[in-house]
Amino acid sequence: MTSLVCVTGQHREMLDQVLRNFQIQPDFDLKLMVKNQGLNDLMARTSVAIDSIYADVKPDRVLVHGDTTTAMSAALAAFHRRIPVGHVEAGLRTYNLSHPWPEEMNRRVVDVVSDLLFAPTMESRANLLGERLGGRVIVTGNTVIDALMLTLSRIDGDASLQTRLDEQFSFLDASRKLLLVTGHRRENLGSGLTS
Repeated sequence: MTSLVCVTGQHREMLDQVLRNFQIQPDFDLKLMVKNQGLNDLMARTSVAIDSIYADVKPDRVLVHGDTTTAMSAALAAFHRRIPVGHVEAGLRTYNLSHPWPEEMNRRVVDVVSDLLFAPTMESRANLLGERLGGRVIVTGNTVIDALMLTLSRIDGDASLQTRLDEQFSFLDASRKLLLVTGHRRENLGSGLTS
């Protein structure tokens, strides 16, 4: 089995960090992001660009991750070509189309067109089963936690990396517990985390 990686360039700075950290070399980098783009423009450009790749590669399956506009567009383009879709992070719900917007709609659309639904939690699984979607639901756990554990394992196995990190974060007190908090991008701006 051969897996090919396609990125759209959405959230470029974060994407490049992740690609470097996990030593992933994309087979396709669509570089679709433009300044002041609208969601409909992004959706259209993603659909056209990814459809061209589907036509050339003829994949047996497409896996999409998350709830971005590009993930939704890639899933729909695959669906239109009758390529089976698997959704990683399936079943996340607020049941409020305005929050988070447009992610709540994106994740629902991807789940509707997917035949494999990789749910991070039992609650996500219950959401999918309650919606009576046609896809097979598999609880896989949280990809963020998987990435954290992989990174910790890499640090534990690399003494020089440990030294560099100890120097970079010398202000941390090793005798105290460290709490890692993750938040959606919007909650990192303004009063989102404090409200």
